Amino acid sequence: MMAKAARAAAAWRTYREVTKPGTPGMMTRVRAIPRMIGAVTRGRYDGMGKGKLALMALGVVYILSPVDVIPDFLVLVGVADDFGVFLWLIASLLGESGRYVEHERKIIQARLVENEG
Repeated sequence: MMAKAARAAAAWRTYREVTKPGTPGMMTRVRAIPRMIGAVTRGRYDGMGKGKLALMALGVVYILSPVDVIPDFLVLVGVADDFGVFLWLIASLLGESGRYVEHERKIIQARLVENEG
């Protein structure tokens, strides 16, 4: 029951962050994910380390893997662990991509200022 409440709270925090006025919207964040991954792997974005990116990749592998740490035949627990990893992954990706979009905006603004001066 406690884990369910924690997952619901994490989902709510993610929703609030994504819908906060003045922050990048959901689709902007989703479209930024491939750019962010490319920038992190090429070392062009310091806002997220390669370790966190690797952890997210492991989350994807875990969700897609037919082998679970907690088997799905233990229905409630087995599916819940997959869902917990899924929620963490979505929250992390949306949060990180939002920060990445803000980073891109700052770079564009700096270039505009440079070109004006």
